[in-house]
Amino acid sequence: MQYADTRHRGAVRLAAGLGLMLAVSGCTLLGGEEEPAQTGPNLPENAQSTSQPSPQNGEVVLVTHESFNLPEEVLQNFTEQTGYEVVVQASGDAGALTNQLVLTQGSPIGDAVFGIDNTFASRAVNEGVLSAYSPSDLPPEVSEHALPGDAATYLTPVDYGDVCINVDDAWFEAEGIEPPQTLQDLTDPTYQDLFVTSGASSSSPGLAFLIATVGEFGQDGWQDYWRDLMANGAVITSGWSDSYGVDFTFSGGDRPIVLSYASSPPFTIPEGGDEPTTSALLDTCFRQVEYAGVLEGAANPEGAQALVDFLLTDEVQAAIPDSMYVYPVTDVALPELWAQWADVAQEPIEVDPELIEENREDWVREWADITTG
Repeated sequence: MQYADTRHRGAVRLAAGLGLMLAVSGCTLLGGEEEPAQTGPNLPENAQSTSQPSPQNGEVVLVTHESFNLPEEVLQNFTEQTGYEVVVQASGDAGALTNQLVLTQGSPIGDAVFGIDNTFASRAVNEGVLSAYSPSDLPPEVSEHALPGDAATYLTPVDYGDVCINVDDAWFEAEGIEPPQTLQDLTDPTYQDLFVTSGASSSSPGLAFLIATVGEFGQDGWQDYWRDLMANGAVITSGWSDSYGVDFTFSGGDRPIVLSYASSPPFTIPEGGDEPTTSALLDTCFRQVEYAGVLEGAANPEGAQALVDFLLTDEVQAAIPDSMYVYPVTDVALPELWAQWADVAQEPIEVDPELIEENREDWVREWADITTG
């Protein structure tokens, strides 16, 4: 199964279409001013201060998804600190990435991986595509996002994002209608023909939303919820770009309720305004955590370990929000608008990664049968 849209491509399309991203962030899409280079907790003893990799160190190949977008300056700092030059090999999203790693198990296409999330993490661990490695002395806030059990020794949390229902507050105020608050509210006739979401079989946020409904209504109840949702006029698109960038009323469409992210509202502050015109419903969120790890059989395992360490440095963590539109896992300061308007869910909907792995394909098949009538 492959998922067509990616977070970065969707965010860039929204920025291009609406001209808001740069205005509200006050920086480029690659982030603002860079912090001084930081040293990772487990960087090799032979780290060098040179802009070119040494013959002993060479390059480290990072296999990742298309949303990976750290500033070039940050990656160059890694090279200067360690001697390893990062070669980024990006393809697809978390699902396609994991599938590719499984298909090449035993003959890895790189050294390190970034972007496997908690909807596919158990598959990657169970298929043996990863080598056991975890940075030492992980901060407590990083450990909070760790996978349960032995899986935590293979994958290290790097960032997270909450997939949530978003509403166009300006539209609801103009219509004199109270916006929904919960997933159950979306089946209320008050909100008939007002909701648009990306599909579970074609997009990562769509899959996260399906899993959220499983977590909220149970393995025996989510199917009826989706039948009620479709009967109430929900529309499904192939990806986030279409649902948010075309059908959502904020973007000129006719649907004021959309599946998006908790980090979306700051990007809806109008030029000259001081607050977003949309909000995320934080009782509807499923938390996606992205991980990094060392690939089993890597040609450069030492470089892969150094890169995993580097992803948790303040330099990288501070660059993540404006570069990849997700939250860092460490306690670095957030950009001002994120700190003010991009709240995270205090109690996100959770589903055990092993349960997801055991049932994901069946859930998507059942979902497709229900939503296609």
